[in-house]
Amino acid sequence: MGYANDVLVSSDWVAEHLSDDGVVVAEVDENTDLYEEGHIPGAVKLHWRDDLQDPIERDLIDKDRFEQLLGERGIGNDTTVVVYGDKNNWFAAYAYWYLKVYGHKDIRILDGGRQKWIDESRELTTNGPKPAATSYSAKDADESIRARRDQVRDWIGVGDRALVDVRSPQEYSGELMAPPGYEQEGASRTGHIPSAQSIPWAQAVKDDGTFKSADDLRELYGGKGVTEDKKVTAYCRIGERSAHTWFVLHELLGFKDVRNYDGSWTEWGNLVDVPIER
Repeated sequence: MGYANDVLVSSDWVAEHLSDDGVVVAEVDENTDLYEEGHIPGAVKLHWRDDLQDPIERDLIDKDRFEQLLGERGIGNDTTVVVYGDKNNWFAAYAYWYLKVYGHKDIRILDGGRQKWIDESRELTTNGPKPAATSYSAKDADESIRARRDQVRDWIGVGDRALVDVRSPQEYSGELMAPPGYEQEGASRTGHIPSAQSIPWAQAVKDDGTFKSADDLRELYGGKGVTEDKKVTAYCRIGERSAHTWFVLHELLGFKDVRNYDGSWTEWGNLVDVPIER
């Protein structure tokens, strides 16, 4: 049984369509310096923090700024956007979810991401593209794929719902506050949200960075009781790794009700009077 949606493209497909009108390739990396070191020819850069995060509040940028951002990158409403990045498409999947929040129709992920492109000795360039600016009209934010803290609190222990903690096992158990290297970005408490199942995000990909087969993914999540009949909410530390899991469950497997709790542990672990397990 294959994927529910045709949302992955191969490196061959990207190479063949780089010059197509109506296709924009965008690199979104955790290490935001990588783009300047070399990127797919013609690819634009989306900086996960500077471009996609409100500079004051911890939130998405507003609709007007989003429209401006995409228009500046040469992305129109009918553009096919192909996102890719480092670390198994960690932030590329976040950008995918983000564009879906504002209603963009046609988004794909380069299966295997930046590393697969490099492993195949394909061309990289340091030349920055000069996309022709266009206009973009976003939809109102889709709250059906996003979870808020009060919703999560109400859903704990509800029978038809499943919580997925996609962080490392050490973060889930409370041994670590945050991943190594991110200690300054943690919360005031360690542990996990009660009833959450530990399914680290990177278990969804193979050694070469491509996604596992649909059957293997169903086995991975189903083994922890996360099945298609459940209403699923994924969370991590700041909502980016959980967007990767949202992509797997909602887009690849076709689960109908999947949300990304982008407040995640840096919000939950700092709240007063919420339950925490270790």
